[in-house]
Amino acid sequence: MLLQIHEPGQSPLPHEGEDIAIGIDLGTTNSLAAISSEETPSVICDKYGHFIVPSVLNLSDRNNISVGEGNSATVKSISSIKRLMGKGLSDIKDDLSPFGLEVIKEKSGKIIHLKFGDSEITPVEVSAEILKEVRSRAEESLQKKITKAVITVPAYFNDAERQATKDAAKLAGLEVLRLINEPTAAALAYGLDKGSEGIYAVYDLGGGTFDVSILQMEMGVFRVLATGGDTQLGGDDIDLEISDKLMVDGGGLNKQELKKLSRKIKEELSIKEEVEIELAKSKFKLNRSELDQIIKPIIDKTISIFSEVIKAAKLNIGDIEGVIMVGGSTRIPLVRSEIEKFTKLKPLTDIDPDQVVALGAAIQAEALTRGSNSLLLDVTPLSLGLETYGGLMEVLIQRNTPIPARIAQKFTTYEDGQASIKIHVLQGERELAKNCRSLATFDVRNIPPQPAGTAVVEISFILDADGILSVSAIEEVTRIETKVEVRPSYGLNAEEMEKMLISSMEQAQNDIAERLLQEARVEAAVAAKAIKSALEKDGDIIDKEYRDLIEKSIKALENAAKGDNRELIHSLVQNLDKVATDFADARVSKALKGYLGGKKVNEVK
Repeated sequence: MLLQIHEPGQSPLPHEGEDIAIGIDLGTTNSLAAISSEETPSVICDKYGHFIVPSVLNLSDRNNISVGEGNSATVKSISSIKRLMGKGLSDIKDDLSPFGLEVIKEKSGKIIHLKFGDSEITPVEVSAEILKEVRSRAEESLQKKITKAVITVPAYFNDAERQATKDAAKLAGLEVLRLINEPTAAALAYGLDKGSEGIYAVYDLGGGTFDVSILQMEMGVFRVLATGGDTQLGGDDIDLEISDKLMVDGGGLNKQELKKLSRKIKEELSIKEEVEIELAKSKFKLNRSELDQIIKPIIDKTISIFSEVIKAAKLNIGDIEGVIMVGGSTRIPLVRSEIEKFTKLKPLTDIDPDQVVALGAAIQAEALTRGSNSLLLDVTPLSLGLETYGGLMEVLIQRNTPIPARIAQKFTTYEDGQASIKIHVLQGERELAKNCRSLATFDVRNIPPQPAGTAVVEISFILDADGILSVSAIEEVTRIETKVEVRPSYGLNAEEMEKMLISSMEQAQNDIAERLLQEARVEAAVAAKAIKSALEKDGDIIDKEYRDLIEKSIKALENAAKGDNRELIHSLVQNLDKVATDFADARVSKALKGYLGGKKVNEVK
């Protein structure tokens, strides 16, 4: 693949008057921008020829804010902020001080606030400052005003994390044309230029996040078959492992200095067999084999996730035709060798792993402003649905469904005269609502009073190309529509997301059995309630002995519904229907007589 790195004022631009949109890789460790012209992408450099913007926010001793590597005047730095995007106070479990992240624990509300000098700042605001710097450098280089961008996010970012990224872009003065998953962007960069077709895996090990996606590329259509990952796993974790070894000899160094030194050691060991660092009181030595031993558990975890994603795509390892490597951490020799051992394929590293995501985003930005022959079909990482009567999770959009997506389903009332329905939106893979994550609730009101099961409400789930969910509900008689954009103030942490998927697999059999039992209980409750209501209204048309028999059948069904014998509940529902047949016939006869008003059938016009 031929790439150009454009110097300021020398980049190929759209013709005068055409929109300019750039691609931005908003990374945990580093960020960068790229632009594409005629499907040829290139990274954007500043006046010194640098294309990397360190994702670090600095505060100087004069309270000036800057983005990039700090200097001697820096009194406070915040790095790896991507780990906190879309998170809440309850999501924080690890020590974040090595990243300069000092959370204000007593802060009320669900949005995280960080201590920053004498003031405070949110993760969204930190990301906005980084995006402002990326935008500023791009404008200086291209000598054009930039207001539009395609921004990449980890494939495993949930709804809250994606929304937080869009909010940060808005604060930075950027219109987000689309959020694109990082692995998909990488495949876009490879696929368009190389004309690649077939099934490819994208292994993305960045500074703070890990993704793996399986994509099928055919005739310009990029379809994501499955995706998985961990938003709390990446090069930062490798750095922290090295820091632990440095702690003994690194007296006098603070946590951020240790982390910076650890990163340097990691990068040097990617090209050398051994490094030796002069410390204040000693020398620190580490060779590549020792590093491999330290980080092997982290790499093993990524391979395990890789294996699960292949299963989710309903493929075998032999179906994979290539593995695209993305992220600076994939330069580590052990990462490449372990991937080659697992897949029996030599990893694809033709494009700089630090650049490939931004290049793909730039191609997509060009496609959205000036057209393209390619079609991009990303997927949603977790299933979306709503709670139905009995506490069941009714999935409307399945996990790994291509986005954008719109799914509509009709629901009805379960009580006579019910005037409203509470809509509870859920995210997760379990059969019962109590085991899934609540995203939003809202009410559909002013439903005309009708018998149970008569009123109809159509619920629509609209998942846009950025993976942001909107839900609407329309009552069919009044045509009153209620809408809500699901904007949670915090999201799923990596542990919760991983637990969702693992537990959905481990508990699948039990979940299905519990769901079937709950469905039987719901069926029993509806049947018993309907017959009771009928007896209250028309019980006088049957004799006491027959009424006692029906009520006895209802009692037996209600008692069985308290237990766990699904077959017994089902048989007693059928028995109640059978016992109440003559009563139902008597009610029909009564209603018919009332309609005829004493006339014969052939006398009614």
